[in-house]
Amino acid sequence: MADVTLPLADVGHDAHDTHVADHSADHGGAHATSLGLSNNKLGMWLFLGSECLLFGGLISVYMLYRGRLGNGPTPEQVYNVPFTSVSSFVLLMSSLTMVLAVTAAARKDLKALDTWLAVTALLGATFVGGQVFEFTEFYKHGLGFTTSLFGSSFYTLTGFHGVHVTVGIIMLMAVRRMIKKERVPGDKAEVVEIVGLYWHFVDIIWIVIFTLVYLIPA
Repeated sequence: MADVTLPLADVGHDAHDTHVADHSADHGGAHATSLGLSNNKLGMWLFLGSECLLFGGLISVYMLYRGRLGNGPTPEQVYNVPFTSVSSFVLLMSSLTMVLAVTAAARKDLKALDTWLAVTALLGATFVGGQVFEFTEFYKHGLGFTTSLFGSSFYTLTGFHGVHVTVGIIMLMAVRRMIKKERVPGDKAEVVEIVGLYWHFVDIIWIVIFTLVYLIPA
């Protein structure tokens, strides 16, 4: 019996080692957590969780102060909902192109990946450009950062989101360049997916901000 049992144990041990090696290869050498996620993905999820708390606080402050107009204009006097709606649509379309980029990365189609990353960054830049134009128009209509508590909370909330979109654009272009230069450590698909998580988060947060700030009257 000993002659039979020992080889079987060795076979089982070898199979386990092979499975672990394959699993590590799938994650580009990244260690997996007990949740089935790599450390990189778990780190991004934890970061996004903290960002939810941060934006939750900013949104709460805006909802508290949006009626504190002082001597400044009212939201109805400065908001251009049709223009902002178009900008919002552009940003939401960037989520679709980000999905296409992640799909291309999973297929190892580097040409399509490069294209969709560039298109996503371009759409994000268009949104940021629209936001800068909008802020300029608001200032011309008398709504400055220190005009009222409404102005301060509005610029802080929407401007902070704009900064996040800008950071996302930088991330997209950096990953695009690193992939071209073959400098991405580990699995390219996982790296693109992690950037995609951040980008989708930024888009979802904007849906909440656009609804509460522009569509729901004070």
